[in-house]
Amino acid sequence: MQSPRRFLPSLSLLTAFEAAARSGSITAAAKELSLTQSAVSRQIKALEELLEVELFHRERQTIRLTAGGEYYVREVRDALRKISTASLNLRANPYGGTLSIAILPTFGVRWLAPRLPKFLAANPGVTINLVTRMAPFDFRLDPVDVAIHFGRPDWPGGEMALLRRETVIPACSHDLRDRFGFRQPGDLRLAPLLHLTSRPDAWERWLTLHDTPADGVHGMLFDQFGTTIQAAVAGLGVALLPLFLIGEELGSGQLVPALDLPMESEDAYHIVWPSERTSYPPLAAFRDWILTETREEAGEEDAGRTPPHHELSSSSR
Repeated sequence: MQSPRRFLPSLSLLTAFEAAARSGSITAAAKELSLTQSAVSRQIKALEELLEVELFHRERQTIRLTAGGEYYVREVRDALRKISTASLNLRANPYGGTLSIAILPTFGVRWLAPRLPKFLAANPGVTINLVTRMAPFDFRLDPVDVAIHFGRPDWPGGEMALLRRETVIPACSHDLRDRFGFRQPGDLRLAPLLHLTSRPDAWERWLTLHDTPADGVHGMLFDQFGTTIQAAVAGLGVALLPLFLIGEELGSGQLVPALDLPMESEDAYHIVWPSERTSYPPLAAFRDWILTETREEAGEEDAGRTPPHHELSSSSR
């Protein structure tokens, strides 16, 4: 059996091939790589001889990928990107590990980011990269080590742990509450209701919970809690907002409860990671830390309030 290294081309051959495939020109590839046209041509020819496969159709002064070349360049491009990312991460942090975290925008900005210095102080050498992801993704295709997920405990190819549940309240500006004089749940239907696109039935659930007709509920749509919060502060309407994300606005009086009628969300926040990365040290450290942080915070919240009888219970996790 031939050694696998027999089919492990050098980076110089692969980069020449990828540049020519991307630009569709030997001349452009040579300019990009600071090589001569003949050097790039020789490298591509050497790669074809090594693989025993024709990668380009050559037509006068132009080149065009063969079917095999089209498949191969996708794989090569992905491999080169991973090598580049790994090299940059190592250069930035030669003595620790790099952890790429997919965050929900408002959770990341309002809850996670202010607490990250505590994690980094306890884990010197770890570098954090934050990327925004609004929906579940495939860990095999996205270079992310761990994700924060709100929803059901269902993520193909990933393992997860419950971070925290969520209680929402109808919140608005002080002026808007005074203007409408809310006294009972049905009064909220007289005011503009603000909706989050990822939770299209939230207001229907809240109204139904409080024995109020929930048909024909309309209002402005937002794709993130951050903009929904600012719209409520600006007096554009009433929004169902997570208590733990609007503590600052409630404390300053920018937001007030339209009615003191909280509701526990059906879904919950989870930490999710690819199964094969379970033992990666930076991931293990982050997982242990965030689970401790959220459990301690949940304990403080539970100690500070008695859940009202009308809150919905979360789905079993």
